[in-house]
Amino acid sequence: MWTVMPSPIGDLRIVERDGSIVAIEFSPFVPPADGRPLGPRSDEEPVLVEAVRQLTAYFGRELTDFDLPLAPVGTDFQRRVWTQLERIAYGETASYGEVAGRLGMTNAASRAVGLANGRNPIPIVVPCHRVIGANGTLTGYAGGLERKQLLLELEQDALF
Repeated sequence: MWTVMPSPIGDLRIVERDGSIVAIEFSPFVPPADGRPLGPRSDEEPVLVEAVRQLTAYFGRELTDFDLPLAPVGTDFQRRVWTQLERIAYGETASYGEVAGRLGMTNAASRAVGLANGRNPIPIVVPCHRVIGANGTLTGYAGGLERKQLLLELEQDALF
C-alpha cells in the first residue's frame, strides 16, 4: 500500500509492505523498478499515517530522529551502508570515505559506498542526503542536488 504527502521539497510517495516502510519516492513518480505493483493507495494504513506524521514533524523542524519500521530491499552491503547512514546525526554530514571507514573499509571503498547510497530506497528517513564529497561539496542525490541542499539547510536551520 502507499500514500502521497505534500512536503516543502515536493510530493512524496510512501510505500509500505507487511507493516514496514519499503520506499519513499520523490515526485515525479515512476513505476517500481522491480516491476512489483504498489498495491492500492491507503491514506489510513497505520504505518503510513505514522510515516506522514513523522515526516510532517521533520519538515516542521519538530523531529530529529525517526522511529518507523523499515524494510529496505537491497544487498547485504547496501543494507550495511544504509545502517551507517542512520547513525549520521541530524544536522551533521559525513563523507563517502568516512562512511567507508565506519564500515571498516579503506577510502578506496568510497565509490561503492556512493553507489549504495544512491540506491537507498528510503531517503530522508535513512538520511543519504547527509553524505557529501570529501571536500565538502554536494554530490549526487536521487532527488536532485537542490532537494539535498534544502534538506541539509532545513536541518542546520533547526539547530540554531
